[in-house]
Amino acid sequence: MLKFIKGHMSSIADIELFPIISFLIFFTVFIAMILYVTLMKKSTERTYAFLPVDDQKHEINTKKNDRENG
Repeated sequence: MLKFIKGHMSSIADIELFPIISFLIFFTVFIAMILYVTLMKKSTERTYAFLPVDDQKHEINTKKNDRENG
């Protein structure tokens, strides 16, 4: 099976570029996320920290929107 795959992959021109490109995309996204999290404001961080357990605020906003929309 591996011999079959290797045979077809070697016939593709410039196939060695694909792993390099995918690694660069992964690395760029990873570094961007690290920078985003490190440079995030503390107020935004607190908001994100309580998102999974903050159902009460969501319920209040939903009830308020229901009253406004009729």
